[in-house]
Amino acid sequence: MSVYSTGPITLTNLKTYPLSSRKSKVSVRDFAKPPAANPSLNKFLASLPNFLAAADLRNLLAAIHQARKQRKTILWGIGGHVIKVGLGPLLIDLMRRGFITSLAMNGAALVHDFEIALAGNTSEDVETGLGAGAFGMAAETGEYLNQIAKVAMRARLGYGEAAGQFLDNAVIDVPYADSSVLAAAYKLRIPVTVHLAIGTDIPHMHRTADGAALGSATHLDFRLFCSLVQQMHPGGIYLNWGSAVLLPEVFLKAVSVVRNLGLPLRPITTANFDFIQHYRPLQNVVRRPTASDRSRKGEESRGYAITGHHELLLPLVAAALASGWPRTSPGKKAKKNR
Repeated sequence: MSVYSTGPITLTNLKTYPLSSRKSKVSVRDFAKPPAANPSLNKFLASLPNFLAAADLRNLLAAIHQARKQRKTILWGIGGHVIKVGLGPLLIDLMRRGFITSLAMNGAALVHDFEIALAGNTSEDVETGLGAGAFGMAAETGEYLNQIAKVAMRARLGYGEAAGQFLDNAVIDVPYADSSVLAAAYKLRIPVTVHLAIGTDIPHMHRTADGAALGSATHLDFRLFCSLVQQMHPGGIYLNWGSAVLLPEVFLKAVSVVRNLGLPLRPITTANFDFIQHYRPLQNVVRRPTASDRSRKGEESRGYAITGHHELLLPLVAAALASGWPRTSPGKKAKKNR
């Protein structure tokens, strides 16, 4: 016999209801479908379940297709990891197909893309170089990227445009320019902005670094980025790939600038793709810029957070966009079986 003064509750008088009368969040209509032996890409994608991230991906890609069809701004922000895991050729193809109308990079993406164009390789072994103080000391990377910043300041260009111009004009021998996102964007006249935090990137350590030039080049790019975000109104897209702090902060400030100047910037669609969902991208990309404004009915913005490795997710997104999937219109509310 129990020594507790409180006994178990009696369940005899609980009220129940028929299962058929209950509204459920999961239905067999939305289940995954087993793939065929050799499924086409569209059939494979169509076989995904209509829940959680799969539903979010379906809705997001539908919004991107609609934005492209209506010639709306589709702005991508990329961190260095996206470039150094070999996804540049996919970004170049997406630019050519009209799925990227403008591009923002952090300083790491600039470094990796430039080194790929120049040498066909990038991403040094930090631990090996750091012990001897050799980390980040590649002469050409420091010399040329700092030279580009100085040219940008004199010519009143942004850092992204000046870098693309440098690579495209073959000021030096650039044997792998065809693999450079910067060079391809410049040829296509697609705006690229580069956003620096002084001291975060290896060119800032070199004797040729000029803080005034770096600041001028990246500040002009910030103002250009604000114009690109302004062009997202209405119906534009912003995708953040692999920048956990810098680009989400830059995007949030640009949103504030645009709205301060009188443009509501609604409706828009945003998404953060990363292998970890960090605080700043979730707040500054997914949630805050898309928060509802009750005074503006019928202008609902949407933000998505999709988690996974860039080297898997971006090829999947690129293939889906190129194949025209999904063929449904956006706006269907994603399943919330969280």
